[in-house]
Amino acid sequence: MNYILFDDASRESLKPLTYIRPVCEVRVGILTIREKWEKYLQEKTSTMTEDYLTVKYPAELSDAMMLINGSVCPNLALVEQIKSLKTGQTLVSGDNIIAMYKTKEEFLSEEDNSEEIKTDVDFIKITNPWDIFVMNDRALREDFALLTKGRKSAALSDTNRLIGPAEDLFIEEGAVVECSIFNTKEGPIYIGKDAEVMENCVVRGPFAMCEHSVLKLSAKIYGATTLGPHSKVGGELANVVIFGYSNKAHDGFIGNSVIGQWCNIGADTNASNLKNTYEDVRLWSIEKNTFVPTGQTFCGTIMGDHSKCGINTMFNTGTVIGVSSNIFGHGYQRNFIPSFAWGGTSGLKTFEPDKAMEVAEKMHARRGMEMSDVDKRILLHVYRSTLKNKKLR
Repeated sequence: MNYILFDDASRESLKPLTYIRPVCEVRVGILTIREKWEKYLQEKTSTMTEDYLTVKYPAELSDAMMLINGSVCPNLALVEQIKSLKTGQTLVSGDNIIAMYKTKEEFLSEEDNSEEIKTDVDFIKITNPWDIFVMNDRALREDFALLTKGRKSAALSDTNRLIGPAEDLFIEEGAVVECSIFNTKEGPIYIGKDAEVMENCVVRGPFAMCEHSVLKLSAKIYGATTLGPHSKVGGELANVVIFGYSNKAHDGFIGNSVIGQWCNIGADTNASNLKNTYEDVRLWSIEKNTFVPTGQTFCGTIMGDHSKCGINTMFNTGTVIGVSSNIFGHGYQRNFIPSFAWGGTSGLKTFEPDKAMEVAEKMHARRGMEMSDVDKRILLHVYRSTLKNKKLR
């Protein structure tokens, strides 16, 4: 079967996190949504997304295709229902299309005569940026069970202390973990391949750190938190998802937040996640060009890919930062900082794309990687498409 993950309307509501990626590349739990589907299906997938992303994420059409909603996270019951679909059938849940089994001819036809099959299976769907940290607890537990079933963890060194069930701590081969405290009473802890936990860290589950990620000295981590691959984290985190290749290496607090890839958070940066009035947080919607209710009392910062902030930066409760912005200055920053912005409380100007690209290339080089021409073109497209969002002063 040819499996294709498609973007639905949540692509727009998830911005800025979907500017440089399809929805299925969002990380929630331990794995990205695509990685989850490929684990459950035991098959590779392709992607149906925006035109400017198709060079990096092409769709592979064939005579028989299963189109799956890329904002939906799989589970065993849902996968079984999808695999039982016949040609011309569509699996739906409420107003959401979950999967469609189509021939190439049916797909290219303007008519839609598919038969709807309703599902009552409970599953995770990521529609808004805050869904990522809100659903991270459940997603992390599900991924932990998926990744560790039938496998044996590497041994925990006796320099560490474990509080809670030993079976809820899993350490991949190559990980270095010394002189730290792990509490699995509230949820599992997953330490990825070649990751490192430096001395004196204190971690409460559920928590996951992916391959080659690092917890710096004396880090304090509350669940449900995920560190994507090649991320470096210090200070205090609570219910934060970092997609990968990003740094928050020093002291400072971030809670109930989502940080994209290739971000850098300066020393002693703090992000408020609770209003003094205890009111539900409203968050800037790029899609709707206004603030929208989240229904969440705790909501911190949503930071798009390639963005950075200087030392001692202070973010208000419910702050949205676009792609490739560079933020600095004393005092609380604005609640919405558009893409390709340079500055902060004293005013913002445009972070010119040639300079932004130069910074992105340097950060790739610091990871021993090279930024591809395709990625550069995607970033340039984002710059051009977000000019209308600029509210610089």
